[in-house]
Amino acid sequence: MTEVNPLVESATPVHIDTSKASIARVYDAFLGGKDNYEVDRGVFEDVKRVTPEAADLAWDNREFLIRVTRFVANQTGVSQFLDCGSGLPTAENTHQVAQRLNPAARVVYVDNDPVVLAHGRALLEENEQTHFSATDIFEPRQVLEDPVVNRHLDFSEPIALFQIGTMHHHVGDRDPGEVMREYVEALPSGSLVALSHFYAPEDDGYYSGLARRMEQSFTNSPMGTGLFRSRRQIEAMFPGLELIEPGLVLCCDWWPDGPRLRKQPEVSNCIVGAVGRKP
Repeated sequence: MTEVNPLVESATPVHIDTSKASIARVYDAFLGGKDNYEVDRGVFEDVKRVTPEAADLAWDNREFLIRVTRFVANQTGVSQFLDCGSGLPTAENTHQVAQRLNPAARVVYVDNDPVVLAHGRALLEENEQTHFSATDIFEPRQVLEDPVVNRHLDFSEPIALFQIGTMHHHVGDRDPGEVMREYVEALPSGSLVALSHFYAPEDDGYYSGLARRMEQSFTNSPMGTGLFRSRRQIEAMFPGLELIEPGLVLCCDWWPDGPRLRKQPEVSNCIVGAVGRKP
């Protein structure tokens, strides 16, 4: 019998405010999904006015997630995944990719968006190895002390922590590097941390300008978040970790699936990712 998570049930808001853009629904719009509203599509259209290739930004991020999940499941022996800010289900979710390679892989998704929570219940019913935590990913203690997380993940064994496409939406007073440090300190030795982030290249005026224009579109939209940080700022989100080759690179350059036969869109220069290992 499938386990029912009362925490998710009780934490699911009754009302969904369709007058405010949701990060999860905006990403869904970028990926061509249908679980979004006019206000979310408006954010997408605003960014498209800055760069018509805006959707490629989200797809670079999504494909990075898929490749990283395959790497972890197939090459590292790590079979536990804590996927923060999981967003709305689309093709090739973390649990689907990981469990195809390792049926014993356990995945806990973390998101407190009301629309995502509704889909989270469906994920809970899909298989006994996939679970959902309705906590705030920018409050590490809340996540790390959550009963669902601790019931299904063993913190005495290595864990793969995913913060993919999330930390550029952190706009609180606390430094994002400190948020990540609290997560990393709680992970056992041998754990992996995968992170991707909007990027403003400091050494290239053209792409830096493109990044800042997209940032303005995001932050001035009803969504209100989407910061493009420097390499130094993003590297600080891997505290004490050994970066796995090729290090912090454009998401499209992190172990691509084959030779590149087409020119990358300009926006691909504005999102980077890496995987770090805790010694």
